[in-house]
Amino acid sequence: MNEDFQSRVTAAMANPQNMGELPNADSIGTVGSAECGDMLRVWVKFKEEGGRKVIDRASFQSFGCETAIAAASLAMELIRGKTPAEALAMRGEELAKDLGPLPPTKVHCTALVEGAIRQALEPAAQPAAAPALSSAPPTPGAPAPSSLMDSFNKPDPKKGGVKVVFLRESEPPA
Repeated sequence: MNEDFQSRVTAAMANPQNMGELPNADSIGTVGSAECGDMLRVWVKFKEEGGRKVIDRASFQSFGCETAIAAASLAMELIRGKTPAEALAMRGEELAKDLGPLPPTKVHCTALVEGAIRQALEPAAQPAAAPALSSAPPTPGAPAPSSLMDSFNKPDPKKGGVKVVFLRESEPPA
């Protein structure tokens, strides 16, 4: 692996930005890669600015390698202030450009980040009953998922779990 690339990943990992759940998010996207086992969830909060709906805040949680975490951290910063359409127009390479050229074995990390953002921002990708993670206290006897791991452990997505979309290595996110 290129030393410059590794030093950029190490720097991004030393101070990851926007990691963790975003309470009362307006939208959530979750993707996973069957090939590498990485999973990523993105939370997005919008605001009105100049008569436009823009991304106010975005955060992520990842079960993945350092490159996936570093790329997600950089991407959350890049999409802030953009409209959903502007953020959706960004591709994986652009979202992780500060890491420099990625080794071929790490390109899937940017596809994972792009896919999670796409899941969160495309209205058609939102299920009718998308799970809402909030800071409200859980109902006695039925605790709400409080983390990405808790959500993945939900046995039935129709009963409050999450929809995980697996990306194929050979196909970039639509």
